[in-house]
Amino acid sequence: MSIQSFSGFEPLMNDGLDGMAPKRVLKYVESRKKENHPVVGIYCGYAPVELIQSMGIVPAVLCSFSHSPIESAETVLPANLCPLIKSSYGFIMEGACPFYALSDAVIAETTCDGKKKMFEMIADIKPTFVMDLPQMPDEISASLNWKNMILNLQAFLEKNFDHTTNNEKIEHAIQWANKKNRLMQKIFDYASLTPPAISWKEIYDVGFLALPSTGEEMVPLLEKLIKKLDNRVKEGVYFGKPDSPRVLVTGCPIGGDATKIFNVIEEAGGVVLAPDSCTGMKSFMELFDENTGDPVDAIARRYLKIPCACMTPNNKRLNDLSLLIDRFKPDVVIDFVLQACHAYNVESYKVGQFVSEKHHLPFLKIETDYSSGDIGQLKTRVEALFESL
Repeated sequence: MSIQSFSGFEPLMNDGLDGMAPKRVLKYVESRKKENHPVVGIYCGYAPVELIQSMGIVPAVLCSFSHSPIESAETVLPANLCPLIKSSYGFIMEGACPFYALSDAVIAETTCDGKKKMFEMIADIKPTFVMDLPQMPDEISASLNWKNMILNLQAFLEKNFDHTTNNEKIEHAIQWANKKNRLMQKIFDYASLTPPAISWKEIYDVGFLALPSTGEEMVPLLEKLIKKLDNRVKEGVYFGKPDSPRVLVTGCPIGGDATKIFNVIEEAGGVVLAPDSCTGMKSFMELFDENTGDPVDAIARRYLKIPCACMTPNNKRLNDLSLLIDRFKPDVVIDFVLQACHAYNVESYKVGQFVSEKHHLPFLKIETDYSSGDIGQLKTRVEALFESL
């Protein structure tokens, strides 16, 4: 078997999964805008993209993962606020996010208090619809309330863009989304191999492409990628080494400058498996119920299955984590927590107990921001973790 490093690989797709996914998505959004499709900016995995797409509207994930605009944001926002919020607002202040520039409106959600107040500020710039997310998902009223909120979003979009939808169009969108999500699950399976046949960078690339794209657009591409991954396996081409520590990273969303944690893990000799976050696997983990006669209700129920730390009690996160541990067989679990993200920070204690006591795996909590100042310290901690194996 030929084991190669990442630098020795032919990219999974020369025209897409080679670190160029954001540029490719930008071209996609720009082309749809030129075809007179409205664009709405989204920040979170709870935004119901299938409803949006059924209306002929294009969702665009907004910028929020860079350290560079935070200094500008801190002239308005508190310095001890979550870096994701500061980065999001800083991009808007500096006019540096092309996806925000293309957006005709913004769809937001009440996943944390800091974001809610930030949304109040950006609502003065562009039309902004804030979705009141039920945060006790096990309550009987939760799915009904979320369904009503999705219907309110539909009314907002119809009013602002004169685009409409119906149950048939929504059903069509969720059926194609299911096809897309099933193929994404097959792609994640290549990360469960020992060693993995796909890198975290490629997983992020394909996720970035898949989230705003319809199932009809993504299914042919995903089928092509799976064939390439099959060829990798046949040729014995993998990432890392057979004895590289296998790391499952869970916790806060990771992207841009926050991917320093993945780089640190790789530099320490580890291999990152499919990431357990809303910028990694979570957006593609669940399927929609089909042919229910009420596709909006099906959308509401599916999205409430996303186990964000804003939910209480968040037992599903632990249950899903068990499934991921059984599936990917990590040697260690690292919980990535952004500074001032209180929900994930508090929940980390339960996650650590669960990983250690139920699965008997080493656990490491990493609390950090988007700056590079702590990379040396992070490397020391990760190396010590690997040495203890």
